Amino acid sequence: MKVGDSKPVGPVRPLRPVQKSGGYQRTAAAAPIADSASIMGIPEAELTPKVRDAIMALMSEVETLRREVQTARQRMEELEHFADHDPLVSVRNRRAFVRELTRLISFSDRYNMPASIVYLDLNDLKTINDTLGHAAGDAVLMHVGDLLVRNVRESDVVGRLGGDEFGVILPNASEEAGRRKAEVLADVIQQNPATWDGKKLQLSVAYGIYAFTPGEDATEAMAKADRDMYERKKSMKEKK
Repeated sequence: MKVGDSKPVGPVRPLRPVQKSGGYQRTAAAAPIADSASIMGIPEAELTPKVRDAIMALMSEVETLRREVQTARQRMEELEHFADHDPLVSVRNRRAFVRELTRLISFSDRYNMPASIVYLDLNDLKTINDTLGHAAGDAVLMHVGDLLVRNVRESDVVGRLGGDEFGVILPNASEEAGRRKAEVLADVIQQNPATWDGKKLQLSVAYGIYAFTPGEDATEAMAKADRDMYERKKSMKEKK
């Protein structure tokens, strides 16, 4: 057969390079892209009723697990919050306060940064509990805690150390700066009485200050601030 007499043999396939010989060879025609609906990448044509039901059940289980994980994460955050905060006053509890104090002492040692702790003791809480009831005493403690939080820096840490005692950690504050801050806090508490059953309850606090020293233990630092507070309180009673 002559070349000119040859008959067409169908559509010409595209050429693609062949790495081995550097030549070209013809490839199969590209398959059309399916436009049918699919679930999880499985074409609709392959979804038998059983496969569809199994996939939908699996997707439902995955969504349920996702919600359970989210709920568990939220619950864990709540438990962490309760573990670190006082159950009555919206401030750190003693355990969390000591932990934060330990961290700050280490940070202060490393970067040679001054820091202080203020120890506050609320006066006459027992009298309030005995005369007005423990609900009134609880309201007073919450009032004092709120005043402290609203009158310190975001970097400061407020904690309830037990009973009628509060502490404030003051990063980057010398003993003199800590003393000035303690005076301000004591004045704020005195100038803002609590209210119970329509009555104004005049409050006052005694305070102590201690500036950290390198390598000091957090409990020891708190004890020294407590002793300073006790000496100040004793001196105030003697003056009366």
